[in-house]
Amino acid sequence: MELKQKGSSANVGSFKQLMVTMKWTTAADFDLAAAYEDKSGKKGLVYFGELGDLNAFPHMQLSGDEGVGDKGGNNEEIMRITKLDDMKYVWILCWDYGKVQEGSPARFKDSDVSLTVTDDKGISHKVTLDTGDLGNVALIATIDNTSPIGAKLINASKAGTLKGLKTLQQLIDIIEG
Repeated sequence: MELKQKGSSANVGSFKQLMVTMKWTTAADFDLAAAYEDKSGKKGLVYFGELGDLNAFPHMQLSGDEGVGDKGGNNEEIMRITKLDDMKYVWILCWDYGKVQEGSPARFKDSDVSLTVTDDKGISHKVTLDTGDLGNVALIATIDNTSPIGAKLINASKAGTLKGLKTLQQLIDIIEG
């Protein structure tokens, strides 16, 4: 299922593993990350500096960092999620590393960056990033796990601009802004 428009959603349901794959060939250093809020209100971040852990909290892990130095080619970063039980929200983010350092607009609009969320049963949801010329940090999708009927994947397509990324709160401000 393709979630093309901001606000479009799909039920994720129960799963053993959820794989979030971000791909691009554009010469840009895009970084995949997941900010989260657990049911106790604790917030955290899985990104290239803190890859996470599949077997312990937060039950998310990033594959690594691709496209470093604005390298083009078949770039791919994968975030695996094995458990959502303790989570209220997982926010899937992407930022243009060099542009965040400079405080200038990202190259999302001119790129072929794509995000696909696939469960262990092979059901895939492609989320189209549509932020226009705005920002250098994009909230691509939200996994909302607050409903008793199960988690929902929502196309968020929201952007913000940072000059330097030093704290999780900077990302939370974009998410909640």
